Formats: sequence, C-alpha cells, structure tokens
Amino acid sequence: MEIEKKDIRSLTKTQLRDFFVANGDKAFRGNQVYEWLWSKASHSFDDMTNVSKETRAMLEKHFVINHIQVDQMQRSEDGTVKNAVRLHDGLVVESVLIPTETRTTACVSSQVGCSLDCNFCATARLKRMRNLETGEIYDQVVAIDRESRLYYSRPLSNIVFMGMGEPLMNYNNVMKAIDMITSEEGLGMSPKRITVSTSGVSKMIKKMADDEVKFKLAVSLHSAIESTRNHIMPFTKNFPLTELREALQYWYHKTKSKVTYEYVVWKGINDDKASVDALVKFCKYVPCKVNLIEYNPIDDGEFQQASEEAINQYITALERNDIVAKVRRSRGKDIDAACGQLANKS
Repeated sequence: MEIEKKDIRSLTKTQLRDFFVANGDKAFRGNQVYEWLWSKASHSFDDMTNVSKETRAMLEKHFVINHIQVDQMQRSEDGTVKNAVRLHDGLVVESVLIPTETRTTACVSSQVGCSLDCNFCATARLKRMRNLETGEIYDQVVAIDRESRLYYSRPLSNIVFMGMGEPLMNYNNVMKAIDMITSEEGLGMSPKRITVSTSGVSKMIKKMADDEVKFKLAVSLHSAIESTRNHIMPFTKNFPLTELREALQYWYHKTKSKVTYEYVVWKGINDDKASVDALVKFCKYVPCKVNLIEYNPIDDGEFQQASEEAINQYITALERNDIVAKVRRSRGKDIDAACGQLANKS
C-alpha cells in the first residue's frame, strides 16, 4: 500500500533544512526549496532549476505540492474576474479579482463551503466540507496577483477574506497564510492592505487582538438588534451582541485599529427606523466605519434588496452622528461574482 505523501508546504523552513541534513544533504538546500515554494510560488519540483535532478526526484518521492488550479475564469463587463478554483482533492472554491481605477483587490476563500448558517447566503447552503490549507489560501492570492498584472498591468494591491467560509473558524491556516503573504520570503505585502471579515466570532476576535495582528478587521453585522440578527444569521445566538461589543472594544484597545461593519439592508427585515437607530448606537462603542452593501438576491425568497430610500435613511443617520458610511455596489453581476457582499456569505 502506497504511503500518502505529505504536502511539502506544511513544513517550516527549519523542518525543510532538517529534512535535507537527515538525508545527507546541506541545510541550505532547504532554503532554496523554501524560496521556490513560497517566493516563486512553484507548483512543481521540476521548476526548481538550481536543485539537482536527483534531489528533485527525492522530493518527488517524499512529498507533493497540493497546489490549486484555476478551473474556470470569467471576466465581467465591469472588469471583475471570478475564478473557480479546483483543489487537489477535486473540491472547488471561488476567488474574485475586483478592480477600481487605483487598485485591484483579491477576495479569497478560507473554507470549502461554510461552517455557518446565514439565511441569505448561497455558500451557507453548502455544508462545510473542509478548511483550506495555508498553501491553498496563498495560491488564490498568487493567481489573482498574476491576473492583475496581466489584465491591469499592476500588482495586486489589497486582499479581503470575504469569499467562501468563516476565516476565524480556520484560524491557524488563515494566520499562517497571512504570515506568508506579508513575509519578505513570500509576497511581501503590507498587512495594512489585508482585511479579514468575520461574522462575529467573539472569542477569536479577542485572540487576534492578543496575537497582535497588523491587518484590518471587518464584521458582517447586518443588524444591531439581537432578534433580527439571529433571524438573519441563526448561529449568532452563540455570539450575542453584548459579547461581540466587548470583543470589539478589546480589539480596539489592543490594536488601535478601526473596525469596518459590513451591512446589507434588506426590504422588510432591517430597513426600518429602529434598525437604523440600533446601528448608530452600536457604532458608538468603538471607532468604526460602515459599508452598506448592495445585495444580489440568490432567489425570489425573503431576502430582497431594500429601496434606495431605506439605504439613504441609514447614510443620513450615520453621517449625522459623524460615522463614515459608504455604499458598496455589487460587482460582476453578469457573472454572479458577489464578493464584497461576502460572496453572498455571512
């Protein structure tokens, strides 16, 4: 029976160096291979041209590189690019490139399916099949950076973890991926250009603060009224608003980093004055800004886009209270790439 090979990208640089020493080679060989795996984002041992054929054959015998493949790429009329990303085990996730005049943003997935049960979300209808590995998250960013250079003649400028899945339910792999994305041994991106979006997993928000992360935090709030929030996102019964508020206050105390609230306004659900007043009150607990997000309905059910009048009611109230608010229009509608509305994710 053939032994299942280990993904070489699960090894640290020290472990790689130790592997080569244990196999009669020099430790620096581990440095070379590590550079190929991360800085050069190689998907094949054959690419490693400064490593001998014998060494490459040895690596092939012991390891695999579980890289992604962009199975299908769609380009929208507005320039948005949606990738259907096939993983080594045949499962598929999505990642999206969102261009503006001055930047290109990668929206990446962190899980296959989702752990949560948001009623408005297409991804939530897929059960969570597994967490993405560090390399699979990293590969999505590399692929979108290449597309950004190809189509827009500039490198990727920003990353948002707003694709499939709840990033904080795959905490270790997401943090390792961000470490590699921001490392000079990886892509060398500034952590200030990365935003991790959570549906409000309070204890993990506190853990991020304790871990002194340097990236930005966004929270998919959608209502500051407990009963409404629980209806929209039933799992939030385990993460009540009082806990979330305390976690966000802890976050700001430790990081001094503003929070962004992602907020979809739906007709007949959270488009009333009580909902507006509750959001304004919640926004006063920590320095923040609000992104009001246009909704792409996933069917003709309960969740439908609210009127412009309802959205303007929010903007007026927030601005009157000196809270920065922006309306985020859905991108790539013609290819159903709804990233930024959290890919219809919570």
